[in-house]
Amino acid sequence: MTELALSTIEQQARQAVSELLDAAKLQPGDIFVVGCSSSEILGGKIGHASSLEAAQAAFKGIYPLLQERGIFLAAQCCEHLNRALILERACARQYGYDPVSVHPQPKAGGSFATTAWDSFQDPVAVEHIRAHAGMDIGGTLIGMHLRDVAVPVRLSLDHIGEAILLCARTRPKYIGGSRAHYD
Repeated sequence: MTELALSTIEQQARQAVSELLDAAKLQPGDIFVVGCSSSEILGGKIGHASSLEAAQAAFKGIYPLLQERGIFLAAQCCEHLNRALILERACARQYGYDPVSVHPQPKAGGSFATTAWDSFQDPVAVEHIRAHAGMDIGGTLIGMHLRDVAVPVRLSLDHIGEAILLCARTRPKYIGGSRAHYD
């Protein structure tokens, strides 16, 4: 890949995460899930053309902004690891998520999850989380890892590289009836 292409992926990822963070109004300690198909970013079919370089560029655009705000990143693995997630151990402890024994690789877990594993201070894999917001880069199906009420968020861009970009934030459930009042 050219430096220009990698720089473009990084810039698009940075812009997308910045816009989503503004819309989602996350707090320090919240969880932000990212599912990322590096194959799709490069215009290939999900799971068939994994690119560590493309994943690293997207990660470089996303992770520093989350760190600045004290938000945990959860990197979703591919279907070969049952869409497990890579987190910092501190996040898993804070939320009571039990670690599982697996170490992602580009062809078994995905390049983005592998990049997260290699970049985190103390990474662990877990099977399930309930994230507060997230980005799906390339149709990776992050919905199973969001809290119950997911709200689509439209950004000024709808692709990172060649991959379709879908984003969501979550909100508390509305309960009660006609006499209930909501925040």
